[in-house]
Amino acid sequence: MAWCDENQRAPRGHPFPVVYQCRLPLSTRTVNHLADLLRRHLKTIRSRWRILPPGKIAVIVLAVLRHDQRLADMAGGNGVSESTVRRWRDELIGLLATQAPRLDRALKKVAKQGGEVVLIDGTLIRTRRRTGKADRRNYSGKHRTHGLHFLALIDENGRLIWISAARPGRTHDNTAAHQVHILAHLRAAGLGALADLGFCGLDNDILDPVIVTGYAASRTHKLTPGEKEANRVLAVGRAPVEHGFAHLKNWRILTKLRADPARATQLLRALLVLTNLEVDR
Repeated sequence: MAWCDENQRAPRGHPFPVVYQCRLPLSTRTVNHLADLLRRHLKTIRSRWRILPPGKIAVIVLAVLRHDQRLADMAGGNGVSESTVRRWRDELIGLLATQAPRLDRALKKVAKQGGEVVLIDGTLIRTRRRTGKADRRNYSGKHRTHGLHFLALIDENGRLIWISAARPGRTHDNTAAHQVHILAHLRAAGLGALADLGFCGLDNDILDPVIVTGYAASRTHKLTPGEKEANRVLAVGRAPVEHGFAHLKNWRILTKLRADPARATQLLRALLVLTNLEVDR
């Protein structure tokens, strides 16, 4: 609800700054984790001063990430400059990104906990259209929009366990999987993966496949009842993928990324850490 003090009068010719309150649907655990992370960082770099306390800075950054609040709006409501809020955002995103698990460690953790398969899928994060030829590679013909492509691994409970680096929107799922050597990592961890038809042809081992995909129909080949049933079973097994992506995309800053695409990888990995904090509470 918007409010202002009736006893105060704005100077003539200057609009009175109206401040409104907004609910942040996040747990205290997430706020405290981010504040403690900043306190440790300040102690490490021997910087004891910030214009606002770490807890307040954590809330401001979380509001930017969760609600996609404009930096200038958050700055005006808290009596700081826009560049200060931007610096806080980039600083905390960098600290969170360092806590994101590496691919090999994430898979070993799943195997250690008794898991047998993971779910793999790719998705697109929309971005602003930029001028110049360099932006053409960010156009996805499949989604008919500009964006950045990334791979994700999800466990059987719908929990995100790993996110790849962001790649141009035109990148194919198989290409991204080859670049991160996903097959080699899965074999090393002794795990299998369930994938959609976008990953067909990635694993050509017929006798002992690591990545299981469904059957694709074509003009010359119609699916048999057995193949249709196999596709149905696979779809049921892959249902948690949508839950994992839904949790991640609750961070509205990903609705349409306005930040520099070069920083997208750090942002995605930071949001992975925050998402798991919220899911595991």
